[in-house]
Amino acid sequence: MNMHDQIPGNRRPRRIGIMCIGLLVALLAGCAAPLTVNLVALNDFHGNLEPSKMWRGKIAVEAGGAETIAAALQAWRLEDRELLLVGAGDLIGASPVLSSMWADEPTIAAMNLLGLRASALGNHEFDAGPAELKRQQEGGCDSPRSDKACRLEARFAGADFTYLAANVVDGKTGKLLRPAYRIVEAHGVKIGFIGAVTREAPSIILASSAAGLIFQDEADSINRLLPQLRAQGVTVFVVLIHEGGATSEAVDQPECAQLKGPIVDIVKRLDPQIRLIVSGHSHRGYQCVVDGRTVTQAEVAGHMLSRIALTLDPSTHAVRSVNVRNILMTPGAYPAEPAMTEYLRQLRLRSAAAVAPVATMGVRTIRVQSNRDGESALGDLVADSILEATRSDGVQIAMTNLGGIRKDLEAGADLSLTYAQVQAVQPFGNTLVVKEMSGKALCALLELQWPNVDLSAFNILQLSTGLSYRWNDSQPQGMRLVRDSVLLNGALIDDGATYRVAISNFLAGGAEGFKSFATARTVRDTKVRDVDALIAYLAKHGRTVSELPAGRIVRIH
Repeated sequence: MNMHDQIPGNRRPRRIGIMCIGLLVALLAGCAAPLTVNLVALNDFHGNLEPSKMWRGKIAVEAGGAETIAAALQAWRLEDRELLLVGAGDLIGASPVLSSMWADEPTIAAMNLLGLRASALGNHEFDAGPAELKRQQEGGCDSPRSDKACRLEARFAGADFTYLAANVVDGKTGKLLRPAYRIVEAHGVKIGFIGAVTREAPSIILASSAAGLIFQDEADSINRLLPQLRAQGVTVFVVLIHEGGATSEAVDQPECAQLKGPIVDIVKRLDPQIRLIVSGHSHRGYQCVVDGRTVTQAEVAGHMLSRIALTLDPSTHAVRSVNVRNILMTPGAYPAEPAMTEYLRQLRLRSAAAVAPVATMGVRTIRVQSNRDGESALGDLVADSILEATRSDGVQIAMTNLGGIRKDLEAGADLSLTYAQVQAVQPFGNTLVVKEMSGKALCALLELQWPNVDLSAFNILQLSTGLSYRWNDSQPQGMRLVRDSVLLNGALIDDGATYRVAISNFLAGGAEGFKSFATARTVRDTKVRDVDALIAYLAKHGRTVSELPAGRIVRIH
């Protein structure tokens, strides 16, 4: 018999040695420094290549712009050359003229220069339809905006980054419209970026742009991808989603805890391994924690960027912690990045026609923000411009949605207005459509402006001169419009009469919950663009426009 078999103790030194080595390896792994992966996120850039105004309390400051962002990224990449830039949608759409006059190709090119790796689709990526979205991704010149596309370069190259949407399906083919995710490696770690867009997108984009597309549940669409990603070695999962919320907490409040809105329910239903959600759409700044997960958003228009540090376990590459800081993008805060500076210099030279004066105002600024009644001075002005542009079609009433008015109307120091300044107010280039509605249908439509029982949100249409009404906030849903106060040129709206109403083609499709616009009889699409109607109105009446709401809408209680 082998002596070692007889005396087990003779094996003990070898076993102890193996155990000690294993313990030493475990101790060394435990003492190894954690890995850090650095991300930067932006959302709702909306083609704001130049700095723009943002409000810090009651103080307006200039922030953002592609040059400012490029300079910041250049500085931060000196700290970590593997830093990753990602987006949460609406990179384009509702863009100022420097981008929109060229079919938003300059913004795509700027994102390429910034080194953007991936972005969720936003609802505004659908503004010109799925075919144009495909062109923005892949390049080319076959565009529904042929008057703008491929005017800067002989052939548009498309996006170097990847647009992602895990929840948008082509109804004809059953396939995803865009890839659901992109895997990127940094510091030896595989990170899976999963994209999604709000499933409510069909209600806020042109009906023709949503036709044939299926917008699925966001959380379900994201969760079903994780087994695929794990099988490819992904250990870090980051959601880029064009849906958001709001909080009363400060934009730079770390780990804020009072986030509300659609994003909260989505986050609570996500796989627990998803520790970071980069959100957008609501144009708010926050860095919150929901159900143990970090949820970020960096305001709007590039005014802020979210700097995100993921601390990972050195052996498993699992996320240990997430740290976020929302950083104000102050022009001049970092040394300029030469490539972006030169690109924008050339772009401004090519776009010089956009700064030619088109009108003069009697006041410096007309605000888009509405008063407690729901009326905006700029909303009044835009509605009046629509009415004047369509009077020859027998139009008696014009309406516009506040969501289509993107910025205050701001004249220069000499009170002159350039095309660029007016176009910033109405950047979509929607056309004006003439509809016919009965007085009864018109009043029923106005009642749709208060969709919530508790008045937590309302969507007030802006009215042209001559139309006015009162609404009572103490009444239940469906009874808030004071029916005998709905007047047109001093006369009560007649339920049985027919009225001609002018609206944008966006509203004409039933967007923003106003579905009765879609069912109303269409007289014609005038093909007159809203921005052109506004410019014509300002050229004629600009010196007499008011900076105060006209009192067409009155809230009583």
